Amino acid sequence: MSNSNQDNNTFPIITKEKDTIYPPLIEDIKDWPINKLTENRSAFVKLLEKYSYDTLKRKSTSFIKELIQKTIFQEKTRIKMEPWRIDPPNDRIFWNRVRKKINETDIDTSEQKENNIDESLKLIIHRYAEEIVGSFNIRTYKLIRKILTILFKRLLNKGIKVSTSNVADKVLLDKLNIYGPIEKIRTLATKGTIVILPTHSSNLDSVLIGYTMDYKLGIPGPAYGAGLNLYNYGPAAYFMNRLGAYRVDRRKKSVIYLTALAGMSKLAIQKGTHSLFFPGGTRSRSGNLEDKLKLGLLNSVIESQRAIYEEGRDEKVYVVPLVLSYHFVLEAKNLIEDFLKKTGKERYVKSRNEFTSFRSWTKFLYQFISKSSTITLSFGEPLDCFGNFLNEEGESIDQKGRIIDTKDYFYIEGQLTANHQRESEYTKNLGNIIAQRYKAENIILSSHLVSYVAFQSLKRANPKMDLYSLLTLPEDEFFFSRENFVKQTAVVIEFLKTKASLGQLKLPEIFEKDTIDIVLNGIEQIGTFHSNRPITIHKKGDFYSQDFRLLYFYNNRLESYAFDSEIEWNGAEVVYQID
Repeated sequence: MSNSNQDNNTFPIITKEKDTIYPPLIEDIKDWPINKLTENRSAFVKLLEKYSYDTLKRKSTSFIKELIQKTIFQEKTRIKMEPWRIDPPNDRIFWNRVRKKINETDIDTSEQKENNIDESLKLIIHRYAEEIVGSFNIRTYKLIRKILTILFKRLLNKGIKVSTSNVADKVLLDKLNIYGPIEKIRTLATKGTIVILPTHSSNLDSVLIGYTMDYKLGIPGPAYGAGLNLYNYGPAAYFMNRLGAYRVDRRKKSVIYLTALAGMSKLAIQKGTHSLFFPGGTRSRSGNLEDKLKLGLLNSVIESQRAIYEEGRDEKVYVVPLVLSYHFVLEAKNLIEDFLKKTGKERYVKSRNEFTSFRSWTKFLYQFISKSSTITLSFGEPLDCFGNFLNEEGESIDQKGRIIDTKDYFYIEGQLTANHQRESEYTKNLGNIIAQRYKAENIILSSHLVSYVAFQSLKRANPKMDLYSLLTLPEDEFFFSRENFVKQTAVVIEFLKTKASLGQLKLPEIFEKDTIDIVLNGIEQIGTFHSNRPITIHKKGDFYSQDFRLLYFYNNRLESYAFDSEIEWNGAEVVYQID
């Protein structure tokens, strides 16, 4: 189990989880909850349809009719404006048929009208449920497990030649930096259902987390949502369809679709399937830690806990915040471009795509093959579905350390009952707590530190410029004085140590080293696979950036804390310009 050590009693250092492959909690994959969930897929689809229908039928007939009409409009707009190859070929025909049926209600008798609205609702729900629910194939899972082991060894190792499989496993474990109360999480996984709530940076995230849970932690594979866009590619679609993933189409915003999607999550958790979803909804375009979380899927956690209690069962649903940190994000260039285009509009001038030339591609591929890197997974303290901390036995405790019974959250006048307004407040509170835990569990990487110091110094050296003007500055004219950069970094590190001692963030072992060693490590690691480095070393010894947009992206992980106003900056001394 990970722990923290005091360095001269000044600040805590979080130590990496030991390089151990834990034994599986459930040896036979046939007995995994995700396999049992999808063994009879058609029955589960019907269960999801019933849940979605019952949830929506609480509304009036007129409301449901308007909901269907709005859904038809949204879907026909999607078909016209944003078609994907994965879309069913009969999409347009289906929605025309539903529109015709719902339009007939204008001349129907009262009973016919209600029947047509009801039938239309069931048709839509069935279509969505069939699209969302995935499947799990044991043979495919075992094959992917082998492929991913090879992939991650290649991705994270620098041409290291190993003589045995055991040595290869040791090297891989060394590159997956895992932190957190792993023993406690494993214990809780035997007592109830684990829901992993990660930050989201890359399309690699879902696969990486699922692989880590299985390969390293010995926890059965989770149910997780995979973006439908990933199914546009034949091989990816084949495997994703067989790995327990349920499909998430982020183009679809209708209440009917979102109800079915939340129902998928709720029913999977209720049936004891460990689950994984991203509360931020999508990858962080800016590079920031997520702070505005989507509440729909989070609400499914609350609902599933109530449903378990209503069935007379005592199992609990445990949520585990997880912060993923990369020294490089393969999609960083496109992500930050999307963010700046959306926020800056006409003020933002799009940069040249880094992959438009053959030279860029060959440079990228060479670095992909030859460089090494690490990936950090910081598993946070487990919580119950209301955001309370837990003791070692999985019992919920309040702020004074007293054991509390979470069933009481669902009681009204002595009766355990649903109260959707009350549960929506529970969900909002859980969302706020998860966002706070992301910051507290975030492990500051050396690469994020140097990008933060560099970008904040650049900003202060050009105080009259807004962000979008700053990002258009010519990179080859601005340099960071090595000596002054190290001095400024030392100031920031001392500040971060104070925040770490207050539990507001975490610092890894490298922060025990001298400042210059931390800086050089950060520069070596940052953006390892980018053709243009966010920050690198000039032949004369000072530092410079080859891409201010990428520098801004990696800077944002620390800027999430809004610490900059509390730190003493000397940007004019750190940055100098050469015309």
